Amino acid sequence: MEKQNSLKVKVGYGIGAVGKDMVYMLSASYILYYYQDLLGVSAWIMGVILLVARVFDAFNDPIMGVIVAKTRTKWGKFRPWLLIGTLTNAVILVLMFACPPSLSGSGLAAYAAVFYILWGVTYTMMDIPYWSMVPALTESGKERENLSALARSCAGVGSSIIVVVTMLAVTGLGKLFGGSGLDENALEIVGFKWFALIVAVIFAVFIVITCIAVKENPTTDMKTASVKDMFRALIENDQAMIVVVAIVLVNTAVYLTSNLLIYFFKYDLAGANWKGDYTLFNTFGGAMQIIAMMFFFPLLRKFFNIAKMYYVAVLSAVSGYVILLAISILGLNNVFVFFVPGFFIFSSVGLLNVIVTVFLANSVDYGEYKNYRRDESVIFSMQTFVVKLASGLSALLASLCLQIFNISKDEEAVTTLAGGSVMGLRMTMTLIPMIGLTVAFIVFKKKFILTDSEVERINKEIKARNN
Repeated sequence: MEKQNSLKVKVGYGIGAVGKDMVYMLSASYILYYYQDLLGVSAWIMGVILLVARVFDAFNDPIMGVIVAKTRTKWGKFRPWLLIGTLTNAVILVLMFACPPSLSGSGLAAYAAVFYILWGVTYTMMDIPYWSMVPALTESGKERENLSALARSCAGVGSSIIVVVTMLAVTGLGKLFGGSGLDENALEIVGFKWFALIVAVIFAVFIVITCIAVKENPTTDMKTASVKDMFRALIENDQAMIVVVAIVLVNTAVYLTSNLLIYFFKYDLAGANWKGDYTLFNTFGGAMQIIAMMFFFPLLRKFFNIAKMYYVAVLSAVSGYVILLAISILGLNNVFVFFVPGFFIFSSVGLLNVIVTVFLANSVDYGEYKNYRRDESVIFSMQTFVVKLASGLSALLASLCLQIFNISKDEEAVTTLAGGSVMGLRMTMTLIPMIGLTVAFIVFKKKFILTDSEVERINKEIKARNN
């Protein structure tokens, strides 16, 4: 087996994460905008489609894990599915953002449903083997931790690229390939088609590089968890259950805001340069998340235990939402003013991403101490499951907001929107996240017991028991 610490394996594996998260972020952040705002599919129909697809996809993860685990080929069990899933997902991505202009009404909604569900299935087909192959590339816990951390960082880079460049790239490509005489809406539709094609090609090339660069250990035993296993582990591990509740609440809040952010800039702040402001704000936010994970977390860890860090992060996020709501109500529209709430919200998101991972690891130790069984693979499989569930819930809430407050492509500027529509958008993207985060704070405060000292005690008990 080729050593994981070789530059070839690190670069090869990491570049795959860049490509696959570019694809994921394009779908997660812009599918609602593309079909609802540009093509005119009913917002509540899109909400149902996105929720059903994400929940189905979450339940599909364990099934794909079993299929991969039983695969036996001369190329290994992971790389064949990684390549097959990537190529099919790339094709589906392009088709999903290249809706035939002749479709309308129920036909358009059916097209969106079919291709979004297919996109989720094919993405799972490559995502499960990608992360599951880490043990096949490494020989020790430390090596695995380092390679996983590298891949997570590269995935963050891929997501950030999409968040930063999408709208400007879509506009530029629309003008390049759309021809003259098209309005802004039509140009964006053309731009999304070509941008999806470019991202799909980059994705395929990057994953092919991964398949060539890495050589998996053919004897690797892949542990899989069924849906039944995951729920049993949660029922028997109250601390894992609390962490899962927190993940759902926190991610639903964050995803709801991210889904509505483009509408906020387009219809509330408005202005001729809304795309530039939207891009600038996202660039700042992405940078703050990375800085929070790399610098703020280790700095704060010197002064706070992990539980207190969670409380600090949640309260910081709530404060950011309060400031965001106040600024929008006051009618301020300078994008740099929004960097203030953005600092608190995005920094908190970065911190919470790390903190929740630590909590999950600690809940695994707690489960071993309480139940004499270490459900490591099961608990971490649940993280992917609930994140997808949160993604579906947030998409539904965002769609309901757009439907109830009549926010759509028919409105050309914020001045044509009714005052209630503007206020409804502001309230939905701030008050609902604040409520969710507050509930997460209260649940943790009342039920969470895995402080640093308690985790240390549990680990000593486990060590003594095993000796």
